[in-house]
Amino acid sequence: MQTIFIFHGTEGYPEENWFPWLKHELEQKGCKVFVPQFPSPPVVPSKISEWFEVLREYEKYINEETVIIGHSLGGVFTLRILERLTHPVKAAFFIGTPVGIRPILNYDRDSSFCGFSFNWHEIKKKAGRFVVFQSNDDPYVSLGNGEALAKNLDVKLDFVPNAGHFNKRAGYIKFEKLRDKVLEILEK
Repeated sequence: MQTIFIFHGTEGYPEENWFPWLKHELEQKGCKVFVPQFPSPPVVPSKISEWFEVLREYEKYINEETVIIGHSLGGVFTLRILERLTHPVKAAFFIGTPVGIRPILNYDRDSSFCGFSFNWHEIKKKAGRFVVFQSNDDPYVSLGNGEALAKNLDVKLDFVPNAGHFNKRAGYIKFEKLRDKVLEILEK
């Protein structure tokens, strides 16, 4: 059974945006899907150590066939997981992920989570495939972040015009392009 993780972003939760829809879609295909709730209080920044504490409960499900999907700050957390893993995962997806290229609406808050200095050499060894989605009108994370992330991972950016932050406010309660890419990778 394929295991999929979906990580929410700042002030996020498992039942928001396209997360429940994608979970249902992938479970219909026989996948085991986890959407953990991480501490993300309003105003006070989260600490990455608190997120890793939550992840401990799920570590036994992370293996070479796992797919990790990170939205926004959940993508930053995904990068930090990949740096620490002792084995690769099947794929890592990044949706509207900040990597330190201004403008980022919550730059200081996101930076205090874990900084924006990444070990790209190590990260690139930790997933069989990388997919990066970014929009041109994301009010939180500028397009330059998606471009830089894709460049550092040596992949083509999956640019989606006028998609905002790929959240409910931008109309994203479904995300067919993401589902289709995940299923394509699972079939290989």
